[in-house]
Amino acid sequence: VIAVTSGKGGVGKSSLALNLAIALARLDVRTGLLDASLGLGHLDLMCGLNGYWNLGHVLSGTRRLADITLDGPAGIHVVPGTGRLADTGNSGDRLSPDVSEQLAGFEAAHDVLVLDAGHTGHPFVGRCLAAADNVLVVTTPEPTAIADAYATIKSMPRGTGTRLLTLVNRVESARAARDIHQRLAHTTRIFLESEPSLAGWIPEDPEMTQAIHDRTPLLVQAPDSPAGRAISQLAARLVYHSPVTDDSPPFFQRLFPQSTDVKPSPSD
Repeated sequence: VIAVTSGKGGVGKSSLALNLAIALARLDVRTGLLDASLGLGHLDLMCGLNGYWNLGHVLSGTRRLADITLDGPAGIHVVPGTGRLADTGNSGDRLSPDVSEQLAGFEAAHDVLVLDAGHTGHPFVGRCLAAADNVLVVTTPEPTAIADAYATIKSMPRGTGTRLLTLVNRVESARAARDIHQRLAHTTRIFLESEPSLAGWIPEDPEMTQAIHDRTPLLVQAPDSPAGRAISQLAARLVYHSPVTDDSPPFFQRLFPQSTDVKPSPSD
């Protein structure tokens, strides 16, 4: 499970989550992409899709998870809008056995789940980050973005097996990215007695802006652009160099430990 988060809006978090999911799928990794931005995300629109239904309808029993899951580029499966799921997770209510089974089935059908995670100040987002295997904190060279990235790391609930990484977006060079990461790492080492690793950097690229305008993912419209190549390289590093976590409980079981523990049925 890879959660992509940030402290400041406008740093490219959602675009990176979407294109990272596509890059993973192109490595023959079965990838699910979930909007964990509390219903405010637009991942479906960024794919050129229109997702009318969302997880709120699944929780209310009016739709099943298979009904609301969208087929995205490169074979990824997009689950739009988790606002109602956030309300359920925050209230302490148990998920129904049927919903738990659907979520378990979705997770079992994928090798990687990518979460477009919203503001860490919301309890549900904090739970998502604590349950994730990898958390990518996205920043840009802007001083306010760097400060917000540190605030995000500082306020983030940390799971016992969570691997914290920084990703510098819209930066001019690897050296500049390392300088920004070292500033963040130095501050977190002093005040939090831990530090994130550098996941990588994504160069400033006008092709990304054009792709967003065209409602077409960059990895579909311009995969060989500088940013496209950097995202593909990031995906390969995450796949081939991440620690193995096969012995950890399933993500949704970690996220909702109060719910009934169910196993996916063969029909899922």
